[in-house]
Amino acid sequence: MEDFVQKLRQYAKTGTPAERRIAKYFTEHLNDLPFETAASVADRLDLSPMTVGRFLRALGYQGLDSVKVEIRETVTTSPAQLQSAMSELHADAAEGKPLAVLVAEQIQALHHIYHLTAQPHWSEAVGLISTAREVSIATHARLASLANHFCQRLTQARDGVRTLDAADNRFAELFARLAVDDALLVIIDCRRFAKARLLARTARRYGYKVVLISPQQADWMADQSNVMLSLPPARAPDLDNLPPLIALLDCLSESVILQVGEEAALRRRRMMEFATVLGEAANH
Repeated sequence: MEDFVQKLRQYAKTGTPAERRIAKYFTEHLNDLPFETAASVADRLDLSPMTVGRFLRALGYQGLDSVKVEIRETVTTSPAQLQSAMSELHADAAEGKPLAVLVAEQIQALHHIYHLTAQPHWSEAVGLISTAREVSIATHARLASLANHFCQRLTQARDGVRTLDAADNRFAELFARLAVDDALLVIIDCRRFAKARLLARTARRYGYKVVLISPQQADWMADQSNVMLSLPPARAPDLDNLPPLIALLDCLSESVILQVGEEAALRRRRMMEFATVLGEAANH
């Protein structure tokens, strides 16, 4: 990261006018880069995304995603800083400060998920998602955006992943074919997903393997799925428990990417290169 910052300082002094503007913006907004795209930076600076992409390649990066990876790998919190922050959080939560209580509860939920990642059924779920011939992800329409995010993450590791919802009877697509050998259905359950149990039972009957992601207190039967990953309890019975669900989906997709290994890294590189090509073509 120090090398990146040093290059920015150099370009801020000796680069072209556009390069100086980009370098100055990056230097002053390092903490914001994980939330930026080449297009958003270009828009802020009244430049083209192609100009921003060319500048990043001059720095030795394929795109802004490569910079984000380096930031994640190099920006760390010392154990002393972490301990101090946790002590302050616990003290504030003990005083009943609402945001401190909320953050403490979410950290506890993350501990639950981290413990889950060490369990045999987690490894089994990762293996099924990694090796199945095809993977379908089903959930309630309310959680469709999370299912799409999970699907996009999995495409970094493998082909043949799709999302389904109840719109236009799309669940019926699962059962329209005669052969479903080595096909997997991932069900993301929630309290509104009344069709989840019927969908799981029917999928098992048709030969699908089923990975179920469900609230801890849900009354699922053991034979309704091959693997069940339970979320920690929700803060209130009427909540969908979204923060732990997002964390679980991110950890699960990352575990699949890590298990696939080098092929996933090559896929990600090809996808980034193609995205760069499309970005450049759009500006011609």
